[in-house]
Amino acid sequence: MKIEPFASFTGTPVLDNVPSADLAIEARGLVKRFDGFTAVDGVDISVPRGAIYGILGPNGAGKTTTLRMLLGIIDPDSGYRCVLGHERPTEVARRIGYLPEERGLYPAMKAVEAIAFLAALRGVPLKEGRRRGRELLEQHGLGYAADRQIRQLSKGMAQQVQLLGTLVHEPDLVVFDEPFSGLDALNQGKLERMIRSLAERGTTVIFSTHVIAHAERLCDQIAIIAGGKVPFAGPVDAARDRLRPQVRLETRAQEGPWRAAIPADARHEGRFWFFTLPESGVEPLLRALIEGDAGILSLSIERPGLHDAFVSIAGEAAARALEESAQEEAEKAIQKKGRR
Repeated sequence: MKIEPFASFTGTPVLDNVPSADLAIEARGLVKRFDGFTAVDGVDISVPRGAIYGILGPNGAGKTTTLRMLLGIIDPDSGYRCVLGHERPTEVARRIGYLPEERGLYPAMKAVEAIAFLAALRGVPLKEGRRRGRELLEQHGLGYAADRQIRQLSKGMAQQVQLLGTLVHEPDLVVFDEPFSGLDALNQGKLERMIRSLAERGTTVIFSTHVIAHAERLCDQIAIIAGGKVPFAGPVDAARDRLRPQVRLETRAQEGPWRAAIPADARHEGRFWFFTLPESGVEPLLRALIEGDAGILSLSIERPGLHDAFVSIAGEAAARALEESAQEEAEKAIQKKGRR
């Protein structure tokens, strides 16, 4: 396949204190338009080698288009991308495993043959692909189904076969597009364990999702994408730390000098106070409460979650769209289960 040069090139990007050799993926200013519509508008992403990296955003935010540009399936209209040290991702396609959102295997193929076929597309001889395929199926509890046709498998089993076909050539980089979509809770848990196992072996994993829980549990770093733009890219902790921790305080006393330590905008409900932890931290707050005879009955400090960070960074409209995307998927799963 002939790959044409980008429409424009923004030059070698300046990366934030991360040597290029330590990055599996680096991209700056990626732009993609379709019939005058800007699907991706200046996306910057840096994915460290060996990391689990999530692209988090609602349906239609530009996640799939971004992944396809990074993989070289489509070219950006402008911008810079470098994957595993190559500016043309197709040159390293055999070192990449890709599970697209639109999944499908040849129904008449046996499970082991489907895996071997996918391995062959990445340069693995068919005989070796069959050996690896049987081994992977055994490892993941599907050895009994190795010689069954794909049409004879449940949807969940067929998805696992395609997932194993994504990994059979032992890639350095694995890209999953909405990998949890359509999986039940049991298989979602299996996939999460597999992703962690890949990262432990040094494989770089990047996946898109509209489910905050998956990103929060799995990812070292994330890119939040909304409306084709990335307002935040970096460690999950850095996103959460944009918001101050929240304090829940219960006191015996209602008045006293300790009240000066409580922010003026604190919410008061009975014996409870709710407020943002002051910049000075918890130690001065505790000292003032104790010395002021507040009579502390309970005190809890809750760090903001990734959902709160997403709302703060991307806005309430994007957060609602994210929740709607998750709700739509849940409803589809219920409908599919009902048709069985």
